[in-house]
Amino acid sequence: MRLAFWRAGKDKAVVERAVSKSKAEARVADTKVTETAPKVEAKPAPVAAKQAPVESGDIDLHALGGALARKRGWIVVPTVLALVASVAAVNLVTPRYKSESRILIDGRENVFLRPSSDRSTEERQALDPEAVTSQVQLVLSRDLAREIIKKNKLSERPEFDPVLQGISPLKSLAALVGIGRDPFSMTPEERVLDAYYDRLQAYAVDKSRVIVVEFQSADPELAARVANSIADGYLVLQQNARQDQARNASQWLSGEIENLRKKVSDAEAKVEDFRSKSSLFIGTNNTTLSNQQMGEVNTQLNNARSMKADAESRARLIREMLQGGKPIEASEVVNSELMRRLSEQRVTLRAQLAEQSSTLLGNHPRIKELKAQLGDLDNQIRDEAAKISRSLENDARIASGRVDGLTASLDQLKKQATSTNGQDVQLRALEREAKAQRDLLETYLGKYREASTRESIDTAPAEGRIISRAIVSNTPAYPKKLPIVLIATIATLLLSSGVVVTGELLRQTAPRAVAVFTQAQTQAPVRQEPVVQPVVQPVVEPMLDPVVEDLAPLQPEMTADADVSEFAEIEHLADSLRAAGPAAKKVTVLGTAAGEAITLSTLTLARHLARDARVVVVDLAASSPTIAAVSVDASAPGLAELMQGEASFAQIITRDKLSRLHLVMAGRPGFDRSLLQSPRVTLAIDALLRAYDHVLVDAGSASDLPAELLTAHARAVVVPDASMAADARTLMCEQLRAVGFSEVTMLSRPVQPSNAAEAPRVVAA
Repeated sequence: MRLAFWRAGKDKAVVERAVSKSKAEARVADTKVTETAPKVEAKPAPVAAKQAPVESGDIDLHALGGALARKRGWIVVPTVLALVASVAAVNLVTPRYKSESRILIDGRENVFLRPSSDRSTEERQALDPEAVTSQVQLVLSRDLAREIIKKNKLSERPEFDPVLQGISPLKSLAALVGIGRDPFSMTPEERVLDAYYDRLQAYAVDKSRVIVVEFQSADPELAARVANSIADGYLVLQQNARQDQARNASQWLSGEIENLRKKVSDAEAKVEDFRSKSSLFIGTNNTTLSNQQMGEVNTQLNNARSMKADAESRARLIREMLQGGKPIEASEVVNSELMRRLSEQRVTLRAQLAEQSSTLLGNHPRIKELKAQLGDLDNQIRDEAAKISRSLENDARIASGRVDGLTASLDQLKKQATSTNGQDVQLRALEREAKAQRDLLETYLGKYREASTRESIDTAPAEGRIISRAIVSNTPAYPKKLPIVLIATIATLLLSSGVVVTGELLRQTAPRAVAVFTQAQTQAPVRQEPVVQPVVQPVVEPMLDPVVEDLAPLQPEMTADADVSEFAEIEHLADSLRAAGPAAKKVTVLGTAAGEAITLSTLTLARHLARDARVVVVDLAASSPTIAAVSVDASAPGLAELMQGEASFAQIITRDKLSRLHLVMAGRPGFDRSLLQSPRVTLAIDALLRAYDHVLVDAGSASDLPAELLTAHARAVVVPDASMAADARTLMCEQLRAVGFSEVTMLSRPVQPSNAAEAPRVVAA
């Protein structure tokens, strides 16, 4: 972007005055002055002194160390007292000795103690963590506790019944105010049980089925004896519970078995009575007589039908052979004795005929006789075959008659079976009821025998066994002297040190407005001048940074005769930009004034906007060191280092000393300005536009910056030289609109730095 801006005067680098003026601008922008009763007094100013160092609000570790050193008595004395008190306390407390026994919960029964019906199967109960925890509660049961107390006579020991050794006045007073329980208001059993459970601890070992029983007592032998008694009592309690369970089961089963026997007898009697009345007697194969007879008649009927069909077919075959003149070769004919003899005679005659025919002629009487005998023999054979055929026909007729008889019998049996179906259904229902009662009786009998067997066993199986018995311990388990003394001493040391450090921090962070005001007065020259003391109404800013609040009293004082019209114009412009909203996210500040004047105008406008918005100032002119002077980190990197990849966004963004404004410098001194013409600078400003509500670009005279970088989606604020003519200002606004700015605002005059030592001061009351 090359704009031939008219420029008059010459540039001066007045950094000190610029910084003083920028701080005065921040004071004027952040407060609204209402002068209600001005009072002018002639006071001599104090003698100039050395300026006090500006406090940054950070924690002064050196001051904290000095405070700890100064008040070491407040730390050492309580620590030594705590050490002495803890040593005395652990030596006065009666020591307790601890012994432990261990029980394994396996749930395995002794196979030799099972009933004979169960010895063929291996049973093992599935024990989950909840089951083991339940066994721990059984160890802690009150029934077992009463047995252990009675067995070991714990109620006769003062250790378990404090009433036997007398109550101390301190405990009586504590019980009176309600801190502890009054032993006299408790029964002896309650007192002993409280002491018993106070010294007993039972728990399950993680990821195992082992229960640890720990017991503490002032007597080490008693501790071991009670721990072993608890383990033994636990096993006895389980055995008694199993025996009671078997005994109760056998008693209940015996009563149920007697009732079931009566029910089974009644059910079977009803079945037999109904069967006799309904004639539903049982035959072979567990079937009724009617069904059995029906089956037999049906079988006979089938046989008769087959015999009839067989006889008819054979008779028809023989008859067809006789009618056709074919040889009779049926099995009935061939197998007949008469037919066999006739066949033999025929064979003999045919042999004789053949023999005689060899010597005699056909008309010979012998030949004729043999032929006549042979013909008579054939007639006999045919007659005999006809008789056999008639015999078969008679057999077929007899079979037909049998079939008719059997069919009639079968129909009669079917009618009889149909009439007895309803009675058969009732009979089966009675049989099912009797069978159910009988099966239930047999089941109960088996369980009763098992329960009786378990009840008769002297030693019932338990779900656990002792794997480690308690032994007498010679080392006290309570109190742990060294840990208690160390914890008490270290805790007192840390607590007293914390109290001292807290007091010092509160002193460091106390309001310091009066002290700072006194320091500011020492910076003025020694002379008589009136001091204007107006009443100032501070503007409340909820989002003001605490560091800014601490720095506010350090702002330099402003001359009373300074013209505040330029600040009013800046404030009006800030209100218009704030009202424009997203349309004024990017604001480019440029002009023909001196570099520091443009920068001061940019800072003043940005501080007004930063009161209720997130604002960042990007220095692209780098013609004035004002930005670095008002930054909390004057040596921070800038856009040039970002373009070279030597810094990140988080490193180039710094903060204004006097407001919540954020600053981005062009670069460190001596950077290459050609880096600001890189397209990546536009990307960096676009990224800032996404993170901030307003981005103010300090472009200076904009003599060597790309137009797209300054004009893209931006408004222009022009800072003219004070001597610039009106027509030149109008021409410059037209030029800026032509190059792409959405709106151009021309300030009437630039914000100029002033010397605070040459004018009266406005002091906030």
